[in-house]
Amino acid sequence: MREIPLSFVSEGLLLEAVLSLPAGPGPFPGAVVCHPHPLFGGNMENNVVLALARGLVDRGVAALRFNFRGVGRSQGSFGEGVGEQADAKAALAFLAGREEVDAGRLAVCGYSFGGMVALAVGCRHEKVLAVAAVSPVVLPGMLHGCSRPVFIMVGERDNLTPPGHILQEVPAEDEMCRVEVVPGADHFWWGHEEKLAGVAAFLAGVLR
Repeated sequence: MREIPLSFVSEGLLLEAVLSLPAGPGPFPGAVVCHPHPLFGGNMENNVVLALARGLVDRGVAALRFNFRGVGRSQGSFGEGVGEQADAKAALAFLAGREEVDAGRLAVCGYSFGGMVALAVGCRHEKVLAVAAVSPVVLPGMLHGCSRPVFIMVGERDNLTPPGHILQEVPAEDEMCRVEVVPGADHFWWGHEEKLAGVAAFLAGVLR
């Protein structure tokens, strides 16, 4: 896996990022990966974020993971979820502009708080073809009217974003949104990271 340290601008703030590329010539389909809550230690080196990025690259998809504003070397401060959505949109625009990436085949995914950001941005972004989230915070009504294929993975033992809460937010008879509950996994996915390959497989399948 080739990794290129990068930076891009979001609302005047310089954000640090890493672009992971598959082997061989591009351009590749691309996906932005959003990390968990900045105020609770979330960053782009999180175990779930890294597992998602590696899974994508293994399936021929370029992965851009980055630190939200105020995290690591990224400028600014916590944006209450609104600023972070702007960061994700800027990341998508930046990824689309890279010569290694096919701007017509883009996706966004995220974990926990980052899953919420990915859903909020990806479901209504004109250039996004697919959205995925791991153990996301799903706000009431967030999935209603989503016009993109959505895949959500949550642990059976997750007590922070319980499967039942997520399932009740999926609109009835919504064929665009699929939820997978993974036996034995909790919110942090330690020891279950290999199961996250399902997220990468879903995105790669749509972007193929």
